[in-house]
Amino acid sequence: MSTPSPLPSLIGESPSFLDTLQKVSIAAQIDRPLLVIGERGTGKELIAERIHYLSRRWDGPFVKLNCAALSEDLLDSELFGHEAGAFTGAKQRRPGRFERADGGTLFLDEIATASATVQEKLLRVIEYGEFERVGGSETITCNVRVVGATNVNLADAVEEGSFRADLLDRLAFDVIPMPPMRARREDILPLAEFFGANMARELGDSWPGLSERARQALLDYHWPGNVRELKNVIERSTYRHLAVSDEDDPLREIVLDPFATPWPLEPLVQTDKPEKAARQIRTERPAVQLPAADGESYALDEWLNGLEKDAVERALSLHGGSQKQAATFLQLSYDQMRGLVRKHGFATRQRHSKP
Repeated sequence: MSTPSPLPSLIGESPSFLDTLQKVSIAAQIDRPLLVIGERGTGKELIAERIHYLSRRWDGPFVKLNCAALSEDLLDSELFGHEAGAFTGAKQRRPGRFERADGGTLFLDEIATASATVQEKLLRVIEYGEFERVGGSETITCNVRVVGATNVNLADAVEEGSFRADLLDRLAFDVIPMPPMRARREDILPLAEFFGANMARELGDSWPGLSERARQALLDYHWPGNVRELKNVIERSTYRHLAVSDEDDPLREIVLDPFATPWPLEPLVQTDKPEKAARQIRTERPAVQLPAADGESYALDEWLNGLEKDAVERALSLHGGSQKQAATFLQLSYDQMRGLVRKHGFATRQRHSKP
């Protein structure tokens, strides 16, 4: 019997996050497959771990596997194990993740990337608790609760034919949606303090806290990478600050983009494909041409305003003027996009340009 671990640390006080935790607490007690959905970096693995330790399987193993990290053949072998001689290099029998998770929980991250063959085997083991090792004929039984996770719309994947409808039905006994960081504004500063204090402790320093300027910068950002991005930003900003400042001096500079430089790299080749165009816009970093020390003052606000206006204009152009699609492209809410369109006068120009 494995030694149980404590519940993972989950910090938040926003209504959306507290609602998710409540749903997790209830669903954990029902011994059925679950599906955790949400954008990248929202903490789906931590939620799966919490489900395990709140369930009746808490003293059993918690095994996890990222389905996107392996090819079809390797994923098949990792999940179900293989017999000696099943393929080149298979010198001895090896148990898979289902055997290792017997009596506990198996967390399958990025489950949407599993091939059709693996999906069929997953359906059988979830349905009947039976499978065969790769290269074997012996039927093996196991008692495993499967918790899947994905950042894509599986219902759309079913419609496209890339995901089995019957497997989705089995996985989605209940679905736990993870709120993105933009829906958890009340949690931004508590999480930032937590990550900053941990980083300072790792460096052997005390946490100096956040200045008002730093707090506002964190609250103004839209966090497309969610909690994972917030953690990286705070840790990066903390170590840079502590390297040059007194420990009593609060953190002032939030380093949102480590690639920002007055010497930008060459942008990607222009392309009509939206996903490549998105990468191109994110890569292009216009150089800041500061005036000489004895020259006129530099209007930073004006430069930032122009950069924002250019990004909105290009996003609208790329998506035929659709504010909804442009908002998704720029990882903004629809209300944020409408505000920017009004701010820069695009709506007025579009109305006047109509015949």
